[in-house]
Formats: sequence, structure tokens, C-alpha cells
Amino acid sequence: MTKLVNPTAMLQKARKENYAIVHFNINNLEWIKAILKAVQETNSPVILGVSEGAIKYMGGVKTVYGLVTNLMDFIKVTVPVALHLDHGQTVESCIAAIDAGFSSVMFDGSHHPLAENLKLTAQVVDYAHRKNVAVEAEVGTIGGEEDGVIGTGELATLDECQAMKNLAVDFLAAGINNIHGPYPKNWDGLKLDLLKDISENISLPLVLHGGSGIDMEQIKQAISLGISKINVNTELQLEFQQATREYIIAEKDQTGKGYDPRKLLNPGTIAVENKAKQLLAEFGSLGKA
Repeated sequence: MTKLVNPTAMLQKARKENYAIVHFNINNLEWIKAILKAVQETNSPVILGVSEGAIKYMGGVKTVYGLVTNLMDFIKVTVPVALHLDHGQTVESCIAAIDAGFSSVMFDGSHHPLAENLKLTAQVVDYAHRKNVAVEAEVGTIGGEEDGVIGTGELATLDECQAMKNLAVDFLAAGINNIHGPYPKNWDGLKLDLLKDISENISLPLVLHGGSGIDMEQIKQAISLGISKINVNTELQLEFQQATREYIIAEKDQTGKGYDPRKLLNPGTIAVENKAKQLLAEFGSLGKA
């Protein structure tokens, strides 16, 4: 069976060479197939991220692990693939993902006071590193909602980032005015000066959550300032929704066996694959496997 990889080395390489690994959130079988095909065809390393909500939807951590690894075998994937728990809310959920075979976990303690966040993150790091699993942590908060946790977008501080680095986390999500979901029209952009300060003082790969919809010029600036992993979910969901909507509006589901879910979901799946290829190119990880 094809093995998942710990993503730490791919992220360190990306940081050194000024590009970003794309973390694509996966939501179902079609999503996994589309992204694996995209990265294999473009020779790109990738992180497949899955939220606690998506894990529940897909039938648990063991089901997700089985879907990903078996599809990697079926598609004959040879590029590096990491399977990552996105926004793990408890130490227990991180341990469950690690025990199921995930190669990377994020413990999101950003909704706790800093001391509690550090304490719980340290527990995850201790368990994960004994199993050769990478750990992402978060300081500040990412605006918007992720699995019921609402962040108002508090900015990270250098002291918070240093405290996390001292715990030996492998990569760090620091709030720099980024948000989950579509960006509002009055959004005033990433705090690039803060990012520069953090990157220069904390020599860790940094993570940009809420990568969907940020102006590409800002994305490229962020990558040049140390962002090595960019999380994308909403952008692919919108591509999937639009392609599926067009299929139904055109009444293709009413023609022949167009109602067959394999046909009904195919336009959206193709749209996800094509958008994934575009983002891999734009973030610079094309051909970096």
C-alpha cells in the first residue's frame, strides 16, 4: 500500500524555495479522487486536510484513512501525500487521527487562553512525535467559522508564536487577519508587516488558513514572507457547486441516465480537479514532488 508522508520536510523545502504546498480540504470520495489525480498529473506534493465535521460526514477517521490510501493505490499515486486533521478541537481527536494512520494533525487551541492552548498543544506534540506525525498549532484566531468554532480574527503576537515554537511544533498557523469562507468586500487585507516580523523571528513554516479568495498578489507576497502551506476549501466547494448547478439547470439530469450520481457528480468533480491544478500552479508547487 502507498504510504502517507509526514509533511514537515515538504513544508521546510517550500519555505526555503519560496513556494507553498496546497492543503486541500477533502469532503467526499469525489474530492479525494479529483485532487489525487490533479497532483499526480502535475507531479505536485500535497496535503489532504479533513475537518472533524467532514470526518463525521464520511464515517470516521478510519474510513477517511482507508478512502485516501486505497484511492492512492488505485490511481497509482507516486507524489508525496500527507493526510492531515484540520482544526482538531481536542487532544483526543488528534490522538484518534494519529492512531488511524494520519501523518499530520492540527491542534487548534486558539479558542482557549494561551496557557491552556500551550498545555494541550504540548500533549499533542508529545504523542504525535513518538509516532512520526507532524503537528500544526494556531495562535491568534482565524476569522469566520470552522466546525462551530467562531474566530473573530485576533492577530497573533510574536511572543505567542515563540511560545509555540518552544513546544517543537512543526508548522504554525498565526492569525494575520485571514478568515475562513468568502472574504467580505470591506476586508482590509493580510497584515503582511506582522507576517514578516513573525517569519523573521520564528524559523518555522507558516500556514495561511482561509486561502480561498485572497488576491493572488497578496498570496505571492505572503509566500515570499514565509507562508509555506495554504489551506483551500471554499474555493473548490464553489467550483463544485457551480458545475453541478449548470448540469441541473441544463436538465442533463433529465436525459437518459443523467440522474445516476456518477454522472450527476462528474461535472463538479472535473471542476475541482481543474481548479486544483490551477492553484497548484499559482502557489508554485507544480512539479515540486
